[in-house]
Amino acid sequence: MAVGLCVQVLCSLGGWLSLYTSLCGLNKHRSCEWSCRLVTFTHGILSIGLSAYIGFIDGPWPFTHPGSPNTPLQVHVLCLTLGYFIFDLGWCIYFQSEGALMLAHHTLSILGIIMALALGESGTEVNAVLFGSEITNPLLQMRWFLRETGHYHSFTGDVVDFLFVALFTGVRIGVGAHLLFCEMVSPTPRWFVKVGGVAMYAVSWCFMVSIWRFAWKKSVKKYHAWRSRRNEERQLRHNGHLKTH
Repeated sequence: MAVGLCVQVLCSLGGWLSLYTSLCGLNKHRSCEWSCRLVTFTHGILSIGLSAYIGFIDGPWPFTHPGSPNTPLQVHVLCLTLGYFIFDLGWCIYFQSEGALMLAHHTLSILGIIMALALGESGTEVNAVLFGSEITNPLLQMRWFLRETGHYHSFTGDVVDFLFVALFTGVRIGVGAHLLFCEMVSPTPRWFVKVGGVAMYAVSWCFMVSIWRFAWKKSVKKYHAWRSRRNEERQLRHNGHLKTH
């Protein structure tokens, strides 16, 4: 069983590395981060779809069955994701592109997945955490690509930012709190699995504080720009021309 899991994880790691290498070859005029973020975007879309299918259709429901034995599909998805996180953590360390908080998030994710695979249980809630963690990931990558291509300061950029903040607050913080509560009150999950859940939720709150600060600063900037335009329009209607300074 352990050998089979290791083979799946190694195949996953090899797959993500191959995709990254191929994208680097296809995007020679772009930076390495461009290709890495394309890999991250691909993993985000794939993991959202698979984890949503497991949680909402295949089951079991994580809010009522935390700590239940892993299903074969859960194992396959966790192995796929573990290979990705190992790839991305290695990339971040090599290129020194992320801070301590993101490295802590990746490390906790790797340890949590390994723990669920080794125990043969709690894949249900780990899969739910995967869904909640990745649901904002494509939007995060879209923000970066919009910045790189000079299209961030647009209506599209505002929509992406709004959806990112709303989903992060509603899913990772709101729904995540309910999932953590169900995990803590259930007698089934191991105590160290619960500790891991608390740690992951604490990391989400650290991200949330930074995101709210960003959202507040952007909202204030947008408000002042709107006020400035309104004042100029009023002055134009009143004087028939814009006042020059």
